[in-house]
Amino acid sequence: MKREDLFLFLLLSAIVFVVPLFIKNSYYISILVFFGINAIMAVGLCLLLGYSGQISLAHAGFFGIGAYSSAIVTMHGLPPIVGVAIGIILTILVALTIGIPTLRLRGHYLGLATICAGEVIFICFKEMDSLTGGPSGLPDIPLFEIGSIVLTKPIHYYYMAWILALAVIYFSLNLVNTRIGRAVLSFRYKPVGSEDGALSVGIDVTRYRIKIFVLSTIFCSLAGSVYAHFMSFISPENFDLNFSTLLLIMIVVGGMGSIWGAIWGAGIMTYLPELLRAFKDFDTLIYGGILIGILVFMPEGLRVCFSQSLFGRFSITRRGNQDQKRGS
Repeated sequence: MKREDLFLFLLLSAIVFVVPLFIKNSYYISILVFFGINAIMAVGLCLLLGYSGQISLAHAGFFGIGAYSSAIVTMHGLPPIVGVAIGIILTILVALTIGIPTLRLRGHYLGLATICAGEVIFICFKEMDSLTGGPSGLPDIPLFEIGSIVLTKPIHYYYMAWILALAVIYFSLNLVNTRIGRAVLSFRYKPVGSEDGALSVGIDVTRYRIKIFVLSTIFCSLAGSVYAHFMSFISPENFDLNFSTLLLIMIVVGGMGSIWGAIWGAGIMTYLPELLRAFKDFDTLIYGGILIGILVFMPEGLRVCFSQSLFGRFSITRRGNQDQKRGS
């Protein structure tokens, strides 16, 4: 892990554990839980889109697989951790089934293939009434238990979501600096990488793409398990194409090719709808206008824009001080 990333990770960790000391309102804590859940999925999708250069609009389906697996297993009397494990196993199997044939595609064809895959998963959620409850969903999902500890309050799920998010962020920051991460960057997209160049030096591009795809879906499955027990109710509408699109917007708004950009995007797209509730009938219009403005005027994402602005001002100030010293 780079020194800058380590500093930011420690800073984020400190913020995560300090925030509950100042925020006691359950509503705001619940929003922070959703932020943590979205951050887990955004980091996984960032690895896929921002680093390996592959688009996916099926990740809401994997989010749903984790949620339904954990919910169904616990409703049958088994420990939640067993449901989480089963969700991960099912997610891996489905991801391999989808990924092996589709990740050989490129560009728009890959996007269309993942849309179809996500819709198939969504239809399964709606039609398997005996397991998923169909369109009516699954109510009364048991609370998450860790041994004899039962998570009953939003603050409990806050710590659960963010400890998991911090683990995912730490793992991902280290992954991108390993041999696997460098191999993935080698074929991301020009000018950063080139698939032909990666193939010429013996890198198995398809194999690495499948690995990153499966890893990103595992993150979604974990987030789904936390979501199901926190909400105590899930329905197919929570895992449709609109949510996959929202995840994609998080990456684009925050900045592709950056783990921290994904976290920025997750935070903005979690809080923005809540901030706009005061505008009532005009919230959707303002929401769309803000997104269009970000995409038009900050195409590289908010993280890159603010970083350049901050460091640009710092460098200008430092140059001014140096010029003054020379003049004196």
